[in-house]
Amino acid sequence: MSVVVAFLFLKLFAIATLNISVCNGSSYVGCVESEREALLSFKQDLEDPSNRLATWIGDGDCCKWAGVICDNFTGHVLELHLGNPWEDEHGHQAKESSALVGKINPALLDFEHLIYLNLSYNDFKGIQIPRFLGSMGNLRFLDLSGAGFVGMIPNQIGNLSNLQYLNLRPNYLGGLYVEDLGWLYDLSLLENLDLSGVDLSKVSNGPLVTNALRSLLVLQLAGCQLSHFPPLSVANFSSLVTLDLSHNQFDNSLIATQLYGLCNLVFLDLSDNNFQGPIPDTIQNWTSLRHLDLSSNHFSYLIPEWLNKFSRLEYLSLSSNRLQGRISSVLLENLSSIQSLDLSFNELEWKIPRSFSRFCNLRSISLSGIQLSHQKVSQVLAIFSGCVSDVLESLDLSNTTLSGSLTNQIGKFKVLNSVDLSENSISGQVPWSLGKLSSLRYLDISNNQLNGTVSEIHFANLSSLTFFYASRNSLTLKANPNWVPVFQLEELDLRSCYLGPPFPSWLHSQNHLVNLDISDSGIVDTIPNRFWKSITQFNYLSLSNNQIHGEIPNLTEVSQLGTLDLSANNLSGQLPLLASNVMVLDLSKNKLSGSILHFVCHETNGTRLTQIINLEDNLLAGEIPDCWMNWRYLLVLRLDNNKFTGKLPTSLGALSLLRSLHLRNNNLSGTLPVSLGNCTELETIDISENEFSGNVPAWIGERFPRMIILILRSNKFHGVFPLELCHLAFLKILVLAGNNLSGTIPTCISNFTAMATFLGSDSIYTIQYPSDFSFPGKFFNITEQFVEEELITLEGKTLTFKAVLRLLTNIDLSNNKFSGEIPAEITVLRELRSLNLSHNFFSGRIPENIGAMALLESLDFSSNRLEGEIPKNTVNLVFLSHFNISYNNLSGEVPDEAQFATFDSSSYIGDEYLCGPVLKKLCTVVDENGGGKDGYGVGDVLGWLYVSFSMGFIWWLFGL
Repeated sequence: MSVVVAFLFLKLFAIATLNISVCNGSSYVGCVESEREALLSFKQDLEDPSNRLATWIGDGDCCKWAGVICDNFTGHVLELHLGNPWEDEHGHQAKESSALVGKINPALLDFEHLIYLNLSYNDFKGIQIPRFLGSMGNLRFLDLSGAGFVGMIPNQIGNLSNLQYLNLRPNYLGGLYVEDLGWLYDLSLLENLDLSGVDLSKVSNGPLVTNALRSLLVLQLAGCQLSHFPPLSVANFSSLVTLDLSHNQFDNSLIATQLYGLCNLVFLDLSDNNFQGPIPDTIQNWTSLRHLDLSSNHFSYLIPEWLNKFSRLEYLSLSSNRLQGRISSVLLENLSSIQSLDLSFNELEWKIPRSFSRFCNLRSISLSGIQLSHQKVSQVLAIFSGCVSDVLESLDLSNTTLSGSLTNQIGKFKVLNSVDLSENSISGQVPWSLGKLSSLRYLDISNNQLNGTVSEIHFANLSSLTFFYASRNSLTLKANPNWVPVFQLEELDLRSCYLGPPFPSWLHSQNHLVNLDISDSGIVDTIPNRFWKSITQFNYLSLSNNQIHGEIPNLTEVSQLGTLDLSANNLSGQLPLLASNVMVLDLSKNKLSGSILHFVCHETNGTRLTQIINLEDNLLAGEIPDCWMNWRYLLVLRLDNNKFTGKLPTSLGALSLLRSLHLRNNNLSGTLPVSLGNCTELETIDISENEFSGNVPAWIGERFPRMIILILRSNKFHGVFPLELCHLAFLKILVLAGNNLSGTIPTCISNFTAMATFLGSDSIYTIQYPSDFSFPGKFFNITEQFVEEELITLEGKTLTFKAVLRLLTNIDLSNNKFSGEIPAEITVLRELRSLNLSHNFFSGRIPENIGAMALLESLDFSSNRLEGEIPKNTVNLVFLSHFNISYNNLSGEVPDEAQFATFDSSSYIGDEYLCGPVLKKLCTVVDENGGGKDGYGVGDVLGWLYVSFSMGFIWWLFGL
């Protein structure tokens, strides 16, 4: 809108100038000599990698040079169009290689008649906006957006009193800032002002534009870190048609008071602010609106019924709020002009009404996350199959509970370029008519119940297809070995679809592919050399969970690869050498063998960007090399279940960002190196099933304040339970089982806060790592996550926990030499799900308040020296599914209430003084005189009443 206003003005000016020239009978003059020299001086301070200024040479007519427009009558330069187009003809972001680079030469001051200057999206290398631009008093159009300027915007810009268009939007938020906007007061002719991304948080003269800019038509202040905006004068701003205040920190008062009365607005963007509660009724007065964006706020309640008044509305986005409830079938039926409708990511229910069939302007609709109650995908397509099908370009119905089968109706949508039907219950086969969508660029049918075969005919005319996702279906892709698709993909995700057994040869034709996932796709083959050579173009590659065999070549030249996942295959040979830019490497669950010395110590003089290495479950052997000082960005290191020997290298201490270390099931020995204490970000340590010895280091409790999972099971540690471990407030899993530890359990275990109180965080079991890749598709659009996985022994079974690991809280001190009483403080740990103290030398009584640990699911005190009775409140452990107190010296009655009725006698073997119905053993009841008689421990009357209910039990009692 803003560019159009300025452009029309300049065209009218040019026509007027031309008419004057014709009326005077004058001829074309050509450029002014001094201005040609000024242009050449301006060029000298610039690098022009794409030769955009190739015509700027010699003594030619500078009015014919690229980007230069002159006055035909005087020859003076009027306009300089030197902006680097930020989008090409396909809508892709412009390449930086076409940007002019350098500084702005003051020779610009020689253009005294210049009215138009556009230097946008070039690269002026972080310099400040030159103050001398404020001396170019005839400028009416100035665009410096995205050109690499930083620092304070000079007040001299306020001297350009003829400006009608001003765009100073920086490359990134906060790159430019302003502390005083007083210079705006003199720009009274300004019609278009764009300061989006400029930091205005320190501006003190609040009325910034209220009284000065009476001609303003377009005001864009997106991402300016604003939380307050002065009330706009209705009289002064009656002409304002575009207002963009998105990506700030405004609350509801902005709409209710400060923007009240702007009833001529045509474009309003308030997205990504802090609005809460219902959508304000004030908005219903702005019925001239054609573009309304309230997305990414905290609006709640129902969508207001007054939206039906906006018959002119062309764009409506309410996405990513907290709107809820059922949308009535008539609520949106008057929006007949709507072109783009986005209600996604709310808590809404709707049934798309048949009235939408007459919305013949609808080009884009996004309903992701809305519950389309009882609607089948064929019904929705039928609604849109009339005039809508002729114009609809984007259809997003992902995660909308759609069911039924896709039908050949999909082929009627001739101009569709984006379709997302993912995360539904759509079943049946993929219709062949899909192949008619020649404009289709983005297709996502993943996470459905589709089945059957997809063949070449489905892709016959999809020459524009660039992003294709069909993972987690039961599809089979059947193609001729010589098939060459008509498309060139950038992203392909066919996880869990069947492509094999041979490696799909048609992938060799995809020269633009950057992100590929064909894991779990039934491939039983080697990876062709031709494919290995092509992965220089990849950013993401996953071929996991197949039966791929052979060796992996060295990939040191693959500099773009960010993630390589070849896990769960049959790959053999040595580890390959990789480029230093690989961020995620997963080669786990293969048959790789040999030393890792060459892998870890390759290029020891360079810093590697790798964040995750997973080599678990291979045949790797030898010592772990001492070359980790160049892996400083490492977050996760998994070397478990291999054949490593020797001591841990001291250079592991250089991994200061390390959060997860897994060395389980190797032949490692010696003491833990003190240098490991430098890895203060560690949250998980699993070094179980090795031969580590010495004391459990006290510095574990002192240096790892964020420790969540500590597993030292099945080693040769000795000594006592260090008091320092009690500092680990976030600890949720502690496994010291199978060592030679002795002494008592310290009472300070009550300091394990995360075992005592619900912290309400799932993120502690995921490791987030940033990605440098940003493509229009689904890969790497958000922060990636590595989900922690552990082998935990519960109820005598060793199980792998991953998705539910966040629910597990566990203490396992079994198979040691601990002694003394079980401290009563252990009952404070009321978030504990599993407690195993078996096979030790604990004595005394079971803690009296054990019933307070209400979430316990597994409790094992077996093979100790405990005595006394089972506390009566154990019956409060209603979630208990595993209970073992066998081989102690316990006495008294065994509970038989609730869940205890499900435990058989194996839970009590070896406790000869226990009795009760579960053990089919009478208890001795003490009478009033101190004597005893046989009974069940509930008094004479109750005992014999119980016996009378079971004649079979009486027969057993007398040996009948």
